[in-house]
Amino acid sequence: MVSPDTLLSASVPADLTVPVALGDRAYDILIGPGLLHRESPWQGLPRASDAVIVSNDTVAPLYADRLADRLSPHYRRVLRVVLPDGEAHKDWPALNSIFDALLGAGCDRKTVLFALGGGVIGDMTGFAAACYMRGVPFVQVPTTLLAQVDSSVGGKTAINHPLGKNMIGAFYQPVRVLCDLDTLATLPDRELSAGLAEVIKYGPIADPVFLEWLEAHMPHLRRRDMTALQQAVKRSCEIKAAVVAADEREGGLRAILNFGHTFGHAIEAGLGFGVWLHGEAVAAGMVMAAELSERLGLAATGFTARLVRLLDAAGLPVRGPASLTAQDYLRHMRVDKKAEGGDIRFVLIEGIGRAVVRPAPDGLVAECVRAHTAQG
Repeated sequence: MVSPDTLLSASVPADLTVPVALGDRAYDILIGPGLLHRESPWQGLPRASDAVIVSNDTVAPLYADRLADRLSPHYRRVLRVVLPDGEAHKDWPALNSIFDALLGAGCDRKTVLFALGGGVIGDMTGFAAACYMRGVPFVQVPTTLLAQVDSSVGGKTAINHPLGKNMIGAFYQPVRVLCDLDTLATLPDRELSAGLAEVIKYGPIADPVFLEWLEAHMPHLRRRDMTALQQAVKRSCEIKAAVVAADEREGGLRAILNFGHTFGHAIEAGLGFGVWLHGEAVAAGMVMAAELSERLGLAATGFTARLVRLLDAAGLPVRGPASLTAQDYLRHMRVDKKAEGGDIRFVLIEGIGRAVVRPAPDGLVAECVRAHTAQG
């Protein structure tokens, strides 16, 4: 693991801002290096007596002191809640420990929560904010690539249930998202690759030019070139912000953001949450969804092979785990949030840059799973 003070690149790009247009709940995503070192990104946030940093035992030792320094001029108290790290702890006991801390400290309904960490911390902090005293403001401070390009934006908050991922939660928007690119310096290579899976999905679903850019710049991204990372985070956030603004509560369009996730969530639930990283499961899931798109005549022949090459270049798995059968996938996918009346609905690619949501026959789905599993 690299020191948090290590620069990712000799060149330091200027900050970028991506707005999320949601009327009176609109907010900005700030993207740049060194945000945790500067005062200006932390000004103009909701005023309160208390700020509460929610983090985990991996990220808190690296960045909690720095964040507390930024917040201390603006809040009477800056409290901390440190949770165990990992998807396996995205559950009721961990969520309840946040409530225990808030109530134990006498935090009121204006208290501001700060989610300092990856997607698990962001999801749980947002859900806690949505529930505590029927809603308190929260700020996303994502420290993983996956969180910066996906989970910190759009207001989806949740915890897992043993029968399904993110099955208990709420739509609740943050008041700001601050993506300090310097935090990616301490990200293990496996976590960086997992985040690249969520970056890659935006090309097939929305932007063929971005897909080509990723193919050309994947070596730069894996080297953590600062300029390449900022462009990848910016474009990913722009696409997600546009989709969220058009369909905040996933009534239709927003479902396309789940390309690969129906298969991927089945992998996570089937193996046990945390065995594969979320991005790893999504990567294998995108390959299966691409295969299904081809077999249904939606995507052109060769699309799956192209996607496999890019995912492989990103250091991601392109085959599902050998321990799960096609029937295991189907069983877990029937409790996916996109299932309707027991019918499984998939995000499929109808030409690069255009995604659709539709059901598919179980037999065909099983064939796609078997074609892209470790024993397949």
